Amino acid sequence: MKDQEANRFSARAARYARVGANVGGVAARIAGARLSGARNADASNAAALAQALGGLKGPMMKVAQMMATIPDLLPQEYADELQKLQCDAPPMGAAFVKRRMQAELGPDFSSKFKSFDFKPAAAASLGQVHRAEALDSEALACKLQYPDMKSAVEADLSQLAILFALHRRLNPVIDTREITQEIGERVREELDYQREARHAALYRDILVDFADIRVPAIRPELSTARLLTMQWLDGGKLLDFKSADGAARARIASAMFKAWWIPFNQYGVIHGDPHLGNYTVFGGGDGSGDAAGINLLDYGCVRIFRPDFVQGVVDLYEGLLHDDFARTFHAYESWGFQGLTRDLVEILNIWAKFIYGPLLDDRVRTIADGVSPGSYGRKEAFRVHQALKQKGPVRVPREFVFMDRAAIGLGGAFLHLDAQLNFYRLFNEAIGDFSVEALRARQGAALMKAGLQPPD
Repeated sequence: MKDQEANRFSARAARYARVGANVGGVAARIAGARLSGARNADASNAAALAQALGGLKGPMMKVAQMMATIPDLLPQEYADELQKLQCDAPPMGAAFVKRRMQAELGPDFSSKFKSFDFKPAAAASLGQVHRAEALDSEALACKLQYPDMKSAVEADLSQLAILFALHRRLNPVIDTREITQEIGERVREELDYQREARHAALYRDILVDFADIRVPAIRPELSTARLLTMQWLDGGKLLDFKSADGAARARIASAMFKAWWIPFNQYGVIHGDPHLGNYTVFGGGDGSGDAAGINLLDYGCVRIFRPDFVQGVVDLYEGLLHDDFARTFHAYESWGFQGLTRDLVEILNIWAKFIYGPLLDDRVRTIADGVSPGSYGRKEAFRVHQALKQKGPVRVPREFVFMDRAAIGLGGAFLHLDAQLNFYRLFNEAIGDFSVEALRARQGAALMKAGLQPPD
């Protein structure tokens, strides 16, 4: 067993050395192209970078895809290539799964289940999910982390520094230093399944009164820091409902909107991973029938915000709604943007008006009329980028990163569904009678109940 572990470590060390050299080579190639003034090099260089990163299966794929979903963080050619990368770590075999389960729950782990399927039901970047049945006959999902993920994540994050150093050469209008720190912290948190269990408990408590949103219950007696056992929630894939009738698509989208904005506006927390696979639909059969609501899955990437940050979101909304420039300026300052000028705030407002646009429009509409999912936000991101070339750069505060990313991911899901809703009314219902004092009290009580610490 020790020899096997040593062999795996040696293989991983060699793999990271190889990929690190490849990434460094691509960085040198790109720098050379920039110095020589070569044109039309971005597409080929982006493909070369994606090929170099393709040697890293697992955590780096999560980081790369995360970067690709943050609008205008990378040139579009690079974002397109990174989004093609797949988290295709080979699944653990049955014998290995058995050893991993014994390591987490003890040699007699099988006696704690009525049944356990050693074939994974799903595989992801950090672990894989197995179906099981509890002794009380409840259907379970067991999320089992791959071995040695902590060292793999740290090695992958070290490569992130190379990517962002490269980005500073390519796209210096956005200062990425705080983005690097934020991504690193969030990915490290995803390794802690006990923290994820607390996140799920927090969301169950927040959304308990919403019949159209289901959050899986955690089985703590069958969970550890690297094994998360929870209720299995049956449901269909979100994209299977693209052809459902308009009323069903509206119900799905309304549930998704509430599941994101109510926790944020009332408790200062967001589900930060916009992956479509983190939603399934219940009550809708194969996608052709009625849909009752959504199952909200995967709580590894949950961001908890300062109440003052949420106040900034409300201030920006009200500022845009009432054309109050001073209030929008104050909102960016409260988020931590530094060195602001009127010109910079007007540039930032280009993006803000895109994000907030549907929420400012008191009518039934799609999230972005006439825009395809593949081009969502691209025109606005390009305008911001071009303007920042003249007036920038701007440093993006840490808290802003996942707020922006998750909002774009949610909007993309609405585009796929082609759902028509009055987003203005939904948003104002989620805000309610907002006050930062009431949010602070609700947040504190909810976090204490879930065993989580308030944000700094």
